[in-house]
Amino acid sequence: MAAVAQTTPLSRILWPALAWTIALIFFFPIFWLVFTSFKTDADAVKPEHLFFFTPTLENYANMTENYDYWRFAINSVITATFATAFALAVGVPAAYAMAFDPSRHTKDILVWMLSTKMLPAAAVLYPMTFLTKNMLGLFDTHFLIIMVLCLINLPIVIWMLFTYFKEIPKDIIEAGKMDGVSTWGEIKDILIPLAWGGIASTALLTFIFCWNEAYWTVRLTTIDAATLSKLIEGNRAPEGLFFGRLSAVSTAAVGPIVVLGWFCQKQLVQGLTFGAVK
Repeated sequence: MAAVAQTTPLSRILWPALAWTIALIFFFPIFWLVFTSFKTDADAVKPEHLFFFTPTLENYANMTENYDYWRFAINSVITATFATAFALAVGVPAAYAMAFDPSRHTKDILVWMLSTKMLPAAAVLYPMTFLTKNMLGLFDTHFLIIMVLCLINLPIVIWMLFTYFKEIPKDIIEAGKMDGVSTWGEIKDILIPLAWGGIASTALLTFIFCWNEAYWTVRLTTIDAATLSKLIEGNRAPEGLFFGRLSAVSTAAVGPIVVLGWFCQKQLVQGLTFGAVK
């Protein structure tokens, strides 16, 4: 007879309270960011206005009127979307080959790809800047940023997809081969429908990484391909002189990705639940 865990009234109160406390601690920086964005730059650095102040939309109006927010936002959408799409276009076939047709070097290749994430970005920044600016003429272009974001996230994409694909029985793929399905047909008609949840999760995580990337987007752009990270970096100032303005810019940069993450997570959960019931 299976043992049933007994819960006491104290544990029914303690554990939810602990969970809510931890969640609020993690959420507090975002809350404070939004909270500060409604203060003027002067109020944001005054202790007496830490909690009590007159809310204003001045920072948001200033951001859209004087800092060309929408141009930076569109650049972020373009670079993050295409970098994610290219990473998946390469990662899905690569993970498929490694999961269902591995060789004796597959594990070595996976470890090597993961080891590239240990390379300090500063070690290749100056050679890449010189090469793209003086020889290839790609500096401050969407193509450069998309390729860089795609390549730095590709190891994570392949590793995640490889893990998801390994959970799919190999017999299903072999049955498709016996029916004469081509390699592309196996990926399109068998693999993707079975692993769509893992692919969607990988795509969402990759998009977030590309959206939040600051090191490369700040240093490889000036105006034309500059993203929201560049806009935030350009509003920094010593001694917090522009805390209110910077908070508004950061809120406008973080807001879309938070909403996207919440919406995609909700859709994934609903889709997986529906699939399980069906």
